[in-house]
Amino acid sequence: MGIRSALLLVSALSSTAVNAFAPSLGVGRSTFAARAPSTTVVQNAPRVASRGTPLMASSIDLKGKTAFIAGVADSSGYGWAIAKALADAGATIIVGTWPPVLNIFKMGLKKGNFDEDSILSDGSKMEIAKIYPLDAVFDSPEDVPEEVINNKRYAGLDGYTITEVAKAVEADYGKIDFVVHSLANGPEVTKPLLETSRKGYLAASSASAFSAVSLLQQFGPIMNPGGAFLSLTYIASEKVIPGYGGGMSSAKAQLESDTRVLAFEAGRKYGVRVNTISAGPLKSRAASAIGKEPGSKTFIEYAIDYSKANSPLSQDLYSDDVGGTGLFLCSPMSRAVTGLTMYVDNGLNCMGMALDSISMQKE
Repeated sequence: MGIRSALLLVSALSSTAVNAFAPSLGVGRSTFAARAPSTTVVQNAPRVASRGTPLMASSIDLKGKTAFIAGVADSSGYGWAIAKALADAGATIIVGTWPPVLNIFKMGLKKGNFDEDSILSDGSKMEIAKIYPLDAVFDSPEDVPEEVINNKRYAGLDGYTITEVAKAVEADYGKIDFVVHSLANGPEVTKPLLETSRKGYLAASSASAFSAVSLLQQFGPIMNPGGAFLSLTYIASEKVIPGYGGGMSSAKAQLESDTRVLAFEAGRKYGVRVNTISAGPLKSRAASAIGKEPGSKTFIEYAIDYSKANSPLSQDLYSDDVGGTGLFLCSPMSRAVTGLTMYVDNGLNCMGMALDSISMQKE
């Protein structure tokens, strides 16, 4: 590259620079929308809500494949985004939903509440072939306590333990290809670790980490060789994130460690790949419930603003950024990738200094 070309490139990049301290806008919405083919190439186009089809989707064909997404209850989270990316590539989507919100989710689908977030690249709507009730803290019917069985939120439901759901999926679809673990829960998540009870700590580990182990234990035998198991983690597994407490940081560390062990074991036993995505903060329904105080920002809003101010890529993180990565990790393009923690966080994981710290301000 000549000096003149280099100067022109630097000038072009400088003209599109983004303020590292700008507030986050439009975070949490999926931007996976249909658009008509165009022959016009726009250089340095701004990243806007209607980004269009992820480039990778057009080269991946998952027709005839089936994906089970555990933990979908609305359209705001990463599980939905991964499901949609897989659906856009042709996969059949089935989901497992927590029983207490199952009817709300089904009613929302029936009313069309999620239609806007269901549009695929060809203009069609993602279809969820079947919804299974799933409570991933129970491995088998014997594990379900009486208070849950008699709880009105579980009334009329059965077969929601992991073992039962796996058997139901096998009866309906035979072998499947992908399992996505998109669920977590820490009943004491707002408490510092020093104030977390044993019960709360173990509950976070059970729902957020061992649930993935149990899912693979039961679904592994009904997965086709070459399939993929995918989970979602968070950087609190390895860095201190105040406000993300109750044992959740420990649970995410467990999940990442288990990903590596399961990659070996499930790879040898079932021929499937096991990976996890360490996703940046997203203003999903579940995340928005953490640390909400009247008149102040929620934990996730602080996390989003911090990420925007300090990441190498100072840009909004969209749910379909993770969706596209999930598609890649489930596709044949990643056939040799397993045991990996894949960061999709605009590079925040590599930073060792907070740029917006008071101590970094120029005098």
